[in-house]
Amino acid sequence: MSLDDASTKPHDRLQAALSDDLASVATLIRARMASEHAPRIPEVTAHLVEAGGKRVRPMMTLAAARACGYDGPYHVHLAATVEFIHTATLLHDDVVDESEQRRGRPSANLLWDNQSSVLVGDYLFARSFQLMTETGRLDVLRVLSDAAATIAEGEVLQLTAAQDLSTSEDTYLKIVRGKTAALFSAATQVGGMIADVEPRVVQAFFDYGDALGISFQIVDDILDFGGVSAQTGKNVGDDFRERKLTLPLIKAIAAGGDKDRPFWVKTIEKGVQDEGDLETALDLLRSHGALEAARSDALMWSSKAKAALEEVPDDPLRDMLRDLADYVVERIA
Repeated sequence: MSLDDASTKPHDRLQAALSDDLASVATLIRARMASEHAPRIPEVTAHLVEAGGKRVRPMMTLAAARACGYDGPYHVHLAATVEFIHTATLLHDDVVDESEQRRGRPSANLLWDNQSSVLVGDYLFARSFQLMTETGRLDVLRVLSDAAATIAEGEVLQLTAAQDLSTSEDTYLKIVRGKTAALFSAATQVGGMIADVEPRVVQAFFDYGDALGISFQIVDDILDFGGVSAQTGKNVGDDFRERKLTLPLIKAIAAGGDKDRPFWVKTIEKGVQDEGDLETALDLLRSHGALEAARSDALMWSSKAKAALEEVPDDPLRDMLRDLADYVVERIA
């Protein structure tokens, strides 16, 4: 998942506003990914951490804390924790998905091997828990540890739902809330918690991250099929080839009914995909309005994210977070 580069983008404005904090996060990450006895750990970690990711999740933690007036050191620890958890899940995901690329570069499992990716991912999870405990906040530790468990649960649910044509939108939402939104919501929630704001503001940050994460994933799933306009310039159809039941596919399968079912049974359930099948799938998605319908859902969740921020103190960083919710869906405008 990535966001486009442009100086006017909200994540770039966040990056500029939080530049000192982000530099501290980068320093802490480099220090904690070191290993005296296993040099492969920093090699593998650096390959992914320094591959040009936007660090949206740690920025959300920093922005939430700073918007609430926090001036202590531990928002940096929490932002690094969030990035370590995210990086660990990416390492594991690439093994599960047998991916060959990540952020436009060869994936770690391709450059090294699956064993290294899994074990380094485990190491980063362990490092993330060490960082959490240094805040001395049991409530923060609970939120982030719950998020780590929820992420794993979401990935397992996705695995069990794969190739199952009866997968519903409710199940899809549970998967997304686990594998994507859980870390978004935890990232902003702990930013508010470390600033000791009142519970309604903490809840607002949770609600913002949850809704933003859901919108973000729906948009990613739409972009995998070329977007609403099919003008994204990205590789199209990886989810179809991997037989993942994402929201656009779920909507198209439901809309097509018995007429289209034999095609989906062949390509998704049985995994028999012939030349031209992706184009047929794209035609069905568009003819049934599945991409537009998924976009409407993404817009709804983006609106929920912005509405949640009404409970957050008035601050330029809050406004940037609100703009981020708009930008997530503007990618498929």
